[in-house]
Amino acid sequence: MSTHRRDLIGAGLLAAALPAWPQGEAWAATERAARGQTVYFNAWGGSDRVNAYLHWAAAELQRQFGIRLEHVKLADTAEAVKRVRAEKAAARADGSVDMVWINGENFLAMKREGLLHGPFAESLPNFALIDVAGKPTTRIDFSEPVEGYEAAWGMAQLTFYADGAKVSRLPRTLAELLDWAKDNPGRFTYPKPPQFHGTTFVKQVWLDTIAERALLYRPYSADVLNSAGKPLWAKLDELHPLLWRAGKQFPASTAVMRQMLADGELHMALTFNPNEAANQIASKGLPASVQSFQFAGGTIGNTHFLAIPFNARAKPAALVAINFLQSPAAQARKADIRHWGDPTVLAVDKLPAEFMALFADGVAAPGSVRSSAPVLREPHGSWVDPLEKEWLRRYGA
Repeated sequence: MSTHRRDLIGAGLLAAALPAWPQGEAWAATERAARGQTVYFNAWGGSDRVNAYLHWAAAELQRQFGIRLEHVKLADTAEAVKRVRAEKAAARADGSVDMVWINGENFLAMKREGLLHGPFAESLPNFALIDVAGKPTTRIDFSEPVEGYEAAWGMAQLTFYADGAKVSRLPRTLAELLDWAKDNPGRFTYPKPPQFHGTTFVKQVWLDTIAERALLYRPYSADVLNSAGKPLWAKLDELHPLLWRAGKQFPASTAVMRQMLADGELHMALTFNPNEAANQIASKGLPASVQSFQFAGGTIGNTHFLAIPFNARAKPAALVAINFLQSPAAQARKADIRHWGDPTVLAVDKLPAEFMALFADGVAAPGSVRSSAPVLREPHGSWVDPLEKEWLRRYGA
């Protein structure tokens, strides 16, 4: 990374350095209304790096806009969904959630149940910078149209990583992964669903084994699960005896898997952040011999979003906070592997050249994905719950 970039991002000065995008009087009025408000941001709290990033964002929002951002740490976004649902049932107009980090089945539930404020996302000043053409999942969330009810925040794609000192040839297909597991029993596993990384791996196996993928992009059908699910369960039945502890136990999280790989117990792990291994290598959490890869035919990818509940007390401040988190300043810091390494939702080529370069640094960092694979769309969000329940019925004991 260049010294110039370190100085700008590390000191938090990039926001002040960026040009002001055209905003108009209506947005200026929103910023005035937001000043002095507190935003209770309900977001996953399971990552020290994410938490540190949000601490930085809170300081910037206070400094630039007079907004207080409170990170309400969640173990599962469903906790916030249940709370907003209960508040609607109780006709509570002054909700406890002002902003939520969300996607997938949680977004689907909130959208269908009328629990979201909006549409708002495409009215934000920074929406003009979102790469809606190159990253279509910024408008489609688990095959459900976003329709402005959530704002794109970051990109994710299922990525595997392995210790190159112990894995001589990286498997680039599901069949190659199975063959590798046969030769290296106990050295790979995946988190236990409903932990979302584990569920994502199961969905990846299903996409790689189902004869007609289009079935999964339609809403859930019990008949489809019963019939088209057979290849999935057959493949998992074949794979599980080859996993860590013969598939009788599964790690609770990718953080546990990552430590197991660092300790040499596993030789291969997975993540939903293509930059995670590079991030961990940079912070000495993983050895420099670790390499990241994706299946050549594609792996599941999606966008994660920010949304505002229908009864949020601080809607103006939530709008300003989301717009800031979509800004080049915030997105550049978030994409920096020293801070988070979360891929940007911006169309970088729409930025002035000086800031475009900020997103180019670090692409070839040790441990990063050298050859990106196509993105496979997530199955419809309505599949998540029944798929997890069937997995638990078969393997949960």
